[in-house]
Amino acid sequence: MEKTIKINGREISFTNERNLLEVIRKAGIELPTFCYHSELSVYGACRMCLVEDERGRIMAACSTPPRPGMSIKTHTERLVRQRRVTLELLLANHDRECTSCVKSGSCRLQELARILGIKNIRFGQKKGRLPIDDSSPAIVRDPNKCILCGDCVRMCEEIQGIGVIGFAYRGSEARVTPPFNKNISEVNCVDCGQCAAVCPTGAITVASHMEKVWNALYDPAKTVVAQIAPAVRVSLGEEFGLKPGAVTSGKIIGALKKMGFDMVFDTCFAADLTAVEESHEFLERLSGKKRLPQFTSCCPAWVKYVELNYPDFKDNLSSCRSPQQMFGSVMKGIYAKKLGIDPEEIFVVSIMPCTAKKAEAQREEFSKGGIPDVDAVLTTQEMARMVREAGIIFDEVEEMPFDMPMGFATGGGLIFGGGEGVATAVIRTLGREPVFRTHGEGGQIKTAEIEYDGKIIKTAAVSGLNNAKKLLEAIRAGKEYYDLVEVMACSGGCVGGGGQPQPNTSDARESRKKGLLGSEKLMQLKSPAENPIIKDLYRDHLYSPGSEKAHEMLHTTYRNRKRIDGEICFSEDIKKAGKVSVKVCVGTCCYLSGAYELFSALKEIANEEKFKDRIELSATFCLENCAKSPCVMVDDTIIGKATVEKVIDEVIKRF
Repeated sequence: MEKTIKINGREISFTNERNLLEVIRKAGIELPTFCYHSELSVYGACRMCLVEDERGRIMAACSTPPRPGMSIKTHTERLVRQRRVTLELLLANHDRECTSCVKSGSCRLQELARILGIKNIRFGQKKGRLPIDDSSPAIVRDPNKCILCGDCVRMCEEIQGIGVIGFAYRGSEARVTPPFNKNISEVNCVDCGQCAAVCPTGAITVASHMEKVWNALYDPAKTVVAQIAPAVRVSLGEEFGLKPGAVTSGKIIGALKKMGFDMVFDTCFAADLTAVEESHEFLERLSGKKRLPQFTSCCPAWVKYVELNYPDFKDNLSSCRSPQQMFGSVMKGIYAKKLGIDPEEIFVVSIMPCTAKKAEAQREEFSKGGIPDVDAVLTTQEMARMVREAGIIFDEVEEMPFDMPMGFATGGGLIFGGGEGVATAVIRTLGREPVFRTHGEGGQIKTAEIEYDGKIIKTAAVSGLNNAKKLLEAIRAGKEYYDLVEVMACSGGCVGGGGQPQPNTSDARESRKKGLLGSEKLMQLKSPAENPIIKDLYRDHLYSPGSEKAHEMLHTTYRNRKRIDGEICFSEDIKKAGKVSVKVCVGTCCYLSGAYELFSALKEIANEEKFKDRIELSATFCLENCAKSPCVMVDDTIIGKATVEKVIDEVIKRF
């Protein structure tokens, strides 16, 4: 049923809008916000979207539900004055080195200061500077530019389900930081960059490889080649005034050639190669009913998430490298010889929508003799900045085709850039076409069933790590069963990567995916198995999918990672003869399952008179029993799903 409220004297209807802010924007009136994001919980901290009712009461539009009969005003003299004061206070607490900030020109704080006419700041600037955290290969944290809007905190916790950053301290000392004030590289960050995607200022930005790329382009001894991911071609145009989904691959190639790139190839070619290898691996697992479900491994943030949080599932990950890394391996391991160029003199640049690809390129598994397969990774945002820096007018760039042979791809490789694209490409390689149906809140979990060789294959595709976590828990508990599962860390898949243009909204992601699907419809070859260049590659170099040579060049292994590096700040080492050894695991899974609280409780008990000097309590890293976390080892006995009662019962047996 349609209801109405009055906004600035006009009757405005509303139906399912969650708050006044949505109704106001529906009416064509823009209210400034920092902390409001339609996909995150309402926080109401920035106080910029204040409105006034007929009684003169002021309220935050984002956290006030609309009620029939309400009458509100959005831009009274009082409200505008309040917004200006709030903005001045934020600016006083903010590093104002705007000219050298990477977000200059796209900073929400800068934009609102201009809209509200802030010319002078009456308050003194905050003294002292906090250190910049550039320890991550994916993002850079500058706490001096943080306005405490909480967008990054809620994104990391609510959408990604990781929660490695949060609020600490109080009052003027409040800040957003990882646990124990550690650097972001020392905690459970998976490099997805979604925090940077929602940060309205320069507090969290993408770690840049631009200088490395320029240096390579200026070096006459280097042959510089680029590969372009599918999701980039439907998003880069947004940086130059085009709508999300506009396909600009020809102009991107032309711009790269103008910058000085020697060759430009298509990552979709490597995606075809990935689908062929992954489908072969899947059939081997399916026939032996081993290590199922097979999880896709194209998303490095997802791979790292498993290594950190679910190492008991790491053997379920496909051993196939991602398309980025397959391309680098083939480029330097095979194509370089055809060109007669030393692999050391080839500089491979990936143009990606993803920040985690920067970390992936630096993994030691993906280098040979100290030479990385991929030398630098540029996000879509960085690519746009390089175009501007080179003085190239994007609208006037002459379109050019991809170079061959690694410029030819099928529709299966192209749709890797959108959700369920990898699973679809793998199934297509088997000669089938999956039809996915949507489940779950937000439509981020999709499932399909296909018949193959007399069997029903169950497939799932999920995006957003919090959704992946729910699916993993359901699989672990035996509530769900699948044979093949695609996981993408970012909502919507690669089209929603952390390095994409902002705003990275659900509407933008959907338009980008439509752009990919529209291009795919025009392609004559749909299945990666039909790619003639892939066939030639196997015939001349790799021999067959899954061959020893293919495994050497196109596959990898994964490992169990620690959550926290360095000393364990709460461990005790009281080694005395005659004591019962109690070791609490604080590896990733156990830590997230309450190991710290369990350790604290056991510490109190160990100090009681009954147990004093009889228990040697310490913390240890992984007991390799992650499926039953938290785990405790009492002498040589491992207790899974440990509780204080279980541990003490086991201890008493030894008295």
